Amino acid sequence: MSDTTCHLLLSTCGNADDAEKLATTLVDEGLAACVNIVPGLRSIYHWQGKVQNDAEVLLIIKTGKELEPLITRLSALHPYELPEIIAVPITDGSQDYLKWLTHPDQQ
Repeated sequence: MSDTTCHLLLSTCGNADDAEKLATTLVDEGLAACVNIVPGLRSIYHWQGKVQNDAEVLLIIKTGKELEPLITRLSALHPYELPEIIAVPITDGSQDYLKWLTHPDQQ
């Protein structure tokens, strides 16, 4: 699975409504198998010369598809000027689950 290695992507949103819209679109379009929405996140970061302290919602996006279309689509849909999009390869796990990530529509 070289081009379709399973990945976990992390992204943050400013609110639950934006997170749900992003998650639903990514799953509906077949770019992600599953997206978990984790509320209650607090992010402290530098932005435009200032330290920011904001409430955010974390998206945990899981896919067994090629990354480029997912990253491109997430970037286009995301309300942030510079969205956090971090991809981490999934190197091991339940083989049945990883197989599902690559073919979620076949379950």
